[in-house]
Amino acid sequence: MYNVTLIPGDGVGPELTEATLTAIEATGVKINWETVKAGADIIEEYGTPLPQEVLDSVRKNKVALKGPLTTPIGTGFRSVNVALRRELDLYSCLRPAKTIKGVKTRFDNIDLVIVRENTEDLYAGIERQVDKDTAETIKRNTRGASERIAKFAFDYAVKEGRKKVTAVTKANICKFSDGLFLEASRTIAQNYPQIEYEERLVDNMCMQLVQKPELYDVLLLPNLYGDIVSDLAAGLVGGLGVAPGANFGDDIAVFEAVHGSAPKYKGLNKVNPTALILSAVLMFKHLGEQKASENLYNAVVKVIGEGKKVTYDLGGSASTMEMGQAIAEEVKKLTLAYN
Repeated sequence: MYNVTLIPGDGVGPELTEATLTAIEATGVKINWETVKAGADIIEEYGTPLPQEVLDSVRKNKVALKGPLTTPIGTGFRSVNVALRRELDLYSCLRPAKTIKGVKTRFDNIDLVIVRENTEDLYAGIERQVDKDTAETIKRNTRGASERIAKFAFDYAVKEGRKKVTAVTKANICKFSDGLFLEASRTIAQNYPQIEYEERLVDNMCMQLVQKPELYDVLLLPNLYGDIVSDLAAGLVGGLGVAPGANFGDDIAVFEAVHGSAPKYKGLNKVNPTALILSAVLMFKHLGEQKASENLYNAVVKVIGEGKKVTYDLGGSASTMEMGQAIAEEVKKLTLAYN
């Protein structure tokens, strides 16, 4: 029995979460869910979109599954997601991008993993208004944070049987900040002679991913570039609706769909649950439940490939829950066959 924090999110988050839990339950893995609330919908009740009990629950259970959260305007947080990562020191953002047959895309056989530093760089939002006509943002990279994200990327590559890590920066212009990130990456790379290491400038990397994505494997990036390139990679495989995500600290992991909360679709039960279900695939792998992870992933692939019980964005007419239930039925078949 695993104790896992569940954050259903807001907007379409609760609908996606319900469909995902249906698919998870079909694996037979026993999970005790501790449900806590966060997001825009609870501000009136709690006075904040991120109550302390959310942080306490994740720190206690060490693992969380999170639906999308809206970042409300004028509540003090630039982003609830960023605040969650910062408070829990979730320094590594992992975003796989892999093509699934049946998802419309211009590319075939994409299999990339974005490893993004999560705590500093421009994305940290250290800003000030110099005067009424001038604003500035501080880009801060540290050796410690750069080395630990590089180590995470190489450790991940070894564990998952990956062959290459590409560090992506703009070190030709940002010679000190990105230069430090690059220096740290080179230092860590020396400890992994079995993994090919290379470097790209971020603007060239974007072009390369569009022209010849098959040349790349694990991409290692500072925070802001990682945010941008991970969306580009999601676009290669069909969009954010099929893009899972995970955030790791030293002993805490939070798994989440990459996309937003789509409040205009709230209550319509029509949004694609794939991203959150694939995030649960990553969660099972983290928990050591390899077979459950494989069965859940293969069930998603089969349902999407058949194209019968899929949501509107995948060319079908199924509801969020109907797609979740179809995936659950496939999981049961795979689990039964394995047992």
